[in-house]
Amino acid sequence: MKILVTGSAGFIGFHTVKRLLERGDSVVGFDSVNDYYDPNIKEARLAILEETAKRTGSDYHFVRDNLANQQAVNDCFNEHGIERVIHLAAQAGVRYSLENPHSYVESNIVAFTNILEACRYAEVQHLTYASTSSVYGANTKMPFSEHEGANHPLQFYAATKKANEMMAHSYSHLFGLPTTGLRFFTVYGPWGRPDMALFKFTKNILADEPIPVFNHGNHTRDFTYVDDIVEGVIRASDQVATANPDWDSDDPDPATSNAPYRLFNIGNNDPVKLSAYIEAIEAALDKPAKKDLLPLQPGDVPDTYADSSELEKAVDYKPATPVEQGVANFVAWYRDYYQV
Repeated sequence: MKILVTGSAGFIGFHTVKRLLERGDSVVGFDSVNDYYDPNIKEARLAILEETAKRTGSDYHFVRDNLANQQAVNDCFNEHGIERVIHLAAQAGVRYSLENPHSYVESNIVAFTNILEACRYAEVQHLTYASTSSVYGANTKMPFSEHEGANHPLQFYAATKKANEMMAHSYSHLFGLPTTGLRFFTVYGPWGRPDMALFKFTKNILADEPIPVFNHGNHTRDFTYVDDIVEGVIRASDQVATANPDWDSDDPDPATSNAPYRLFNIGNNDPVKLSAYIEAIEAALDKPAKKDLLPLQPGDVPDTYADSSELEKAVDYKPATPVEQGVANFVAWYRDYYQV
């Protein structure tokens, strides 16, 4: 199987490509390797992917370009004969979207349009793409279900990802392109993004610097370990989306369609308070944190909690890594990578 993975130098993309290479797939990675955060960690991930391809004897190519460049995207599809796509590239970061919304239009709207068009003309078998739990926005009915509406995003980042879901549906309907959207819930683990809380907290605690604890640590997140996310992504990609024969236009289910379109949550189904998450970091580091207690930030949602039952039914998999284990794995990686 010739699989294109976009965002292959990124956190989830790196782990996904590595897993695909290890099982023997032919993979094309695509990434601009921008400087939204330290490019050195991205280059280190890419080096590991090259080593993995050599070790496993798998076919691997890397394209260093911007997905907003339509010609580069088309050239990639034409040159490599792409059969399936796992689209993980995006401008991430809830708070950054308050400062630089135009970056999200380019990376999350223009780039996704280029991917959809390329998939359409290449007649790819399946497009699997990353969405986010942030699309639930103002929803407070827990756990979040794909079968409930998600029409009130609270940040521009979430709005662009919701737009991706709608754009995918239009292509599924108009051109029969099978699409699967995956709503990720607070992904963490080794090789994570330096702009995320786990990375910042670990760095600050080791440096005896205070950590910013928003909402006084009282909000909850459905923290999901990266290996669990990758397993769900690959299983979903392997199972091509089909139309729901029972879909009712008088009572439309947002998660499915009479077109080959579907949405899944991928979350640990076990929300944890931020204060407990910090305690897990402290335990892994064997060092207490200095906490700067702050109010909830603009655009943040108080709680997230995934109903992942549809994913489990569809692909026979449910994320299950405990936060204590996942955090300990990250801390071990962090100490090794930075020689702390």
